[in-house]
Amino acid sequence: MSLLPETFNWFPVFLSLKVALFASLIALLLGVGLGWLLARKNFFGRGLLEAILMLPLVLPPTVVGYAILVLGGRQSALGGWLYRYFDYSIIFNWHGAVIASSVVALPLILKTATVAFRNTDKTLEAASFTLGQSCFSTFIRITLPLAWPAILGGCLLAFARAMGEFGATLMVAGSIPGKTETLSMAIYNASQSGQDSLALSYVAIAAVVSISILLISNRYLERNTAAPL
Repeated sequence: MSLLPETFNWFPVFLSLKVALFASLIALLLGVGLGWLLARKNFFGRGLLEAILMLPLVLPPTVVGYAILVLGGRQSALGGWLYRYFDYSIIFNWHGAVIASSVVALPLILKTATVAFRNTDKTLEAASFTLGQSCFSTFIRITLPLAWPAILGGCLLAFARAMGEFGATLMVAGSIPGKTETLSMAIYNASQSGQDSLALSYVAIAAVVSISILLISNRYLERNTAAPL
């Protein structure tokens, strides 16, 4: 006998995991690059750039979603060009959910990466340079491994944040069953239609995934913090 209601559908769960994975990878790549730039380079407008990049953390998700619609919708220059020549649009597409989730998850990785790069041991980097290593080689072999535990912690939190994204995703991708309905939307739709048992099932799965991510994150950070240098 199944504990799940007959109307339960695994699609929102798998879609949320897929969206969160791609969004986390995008946010990781951007967060590491931008975090290093903000931590190591002095340039005009650095503080303003960091504030703009951190905005999704404090703005209402609907504002973030509206901004994505303005910049990437069919009426925008980029969105119109993609739709006109490639018949492609992020609107009502799970790709739009990935973009929305990566935008709201980026600040979590960006902040941890920036702090981690600022606090890495510069003497080890200087020693690498004296041994003839290039900037890129030093970054890959010295800087990134030193900062990685903190960055990974931020990445896991970003994954959890992307899984729970609702407002921005709803505005960009909508809530189309079998196409763009993520786990958070499935919970909302089930509660609105009076299907409490279905909503509780989705909530339980979301809670298990989120707790698992936090446990893995804490375990990894504790192990790396306790490891001798």
